[in-house]
Amino acid sequence: MKIVAIGEVLWDVIGREEHLGGATFNFAAHARILGHDVRFVSGVGDDDRGRRILRRMGEMDLSSRYVARVGDHPTGYVTVSVSSAGQPTFILHRPVAYHFPSLSDEDFSSLVSPAPDWIYFGSLTFMSEQAKSVLFRLLEAAPAARRYCDINLRHNCHTPELLVELMARASVVKLSDVEIDEMARIFGHPHLTFENFARAYTEKYSWEGVIITRGAEGCVVSLDGRYFEVPGIPVKVADTIGAGDAFSAAFVHGLSSGWTPEKTAAFANRVGALVASRPGAIPHWSPADLPAIA
Repeated sequence: MKIVAIGEVLWDVIGREEHLGGATFNFAAHARILGHDVRFVSGVGDDDRGRRILRRMGEMDLSSRYVARVGDHPTGYVTVSVSSAGQPTFILHRPVAYHFPSLSDEDFSSLVSPAPDWIYFGSLTFMSEQAKSVLFRLLEAAPAARRYCDINLRHNCHTPELLVELMARASVVKLSDVEIDEMARIFGHPHLTFENFARAYTEKYSWEGVIITRGAEGCVVSLDGRYFEVPGIPVKVADTIGAGDAFSAAFVHGLSSGWTPEKTAAFANRVGALVASRPGAIPHWSPADLPAIA
């Protein structure tokens, strides 16, 4: 399966340690582990952090062809604090290099011909008009591609207008139970239940489906007119950084494999739990590790 993922790559700075991450990059890395042809579109600075990202991409068998080298902005980074329960709090620093992706005509053509099966995008990168322009051009050039939008609501990294623009172009949308409450506040449409939210927004934006992640409680899925809940898988949490992104990669994998929605959601929960049980957003893992997650 061919996946184009456009968005952020950055370093999660936790105390004195730096871990490679960014929601879109995490998704791309986990989708590659699952065996897919992933084309990652972003930008890095002309600095040590940027050079380390490019080296790591080579080690991870991810092409850096579509990662712009941005001379006048630093490589992205975010300051992270982790609670005793493993829950992260993020302080993003911007503008940074991933806000300024650029593609040559040749690179653009290789992204859309042959057409991708999926285009993945989040909500963090597209406060930048340059990044938004590249995304919308890709979406227009590949109208048959399914679009997976991961809503990540961070302070000063979204506007109501931007969220509407992104949601209107999505076919599948993922967000967390915490972000459901924030969406209700932003748009002034309080909901009574997860199902109420899922059905209302699916009808409004003509989505194929919506996924609500609930941490240890699992996930809620509304897909093809059906609504169901899938329980989580208990694990000893190292940290939850990147677990939602791994969940997304696994969900896309299941949808594209022709699995039932229930099997897809259960598999995504399992992959997310595996990543949460290991430190960092992209710990070393392979599908062979999944049976060990009870």
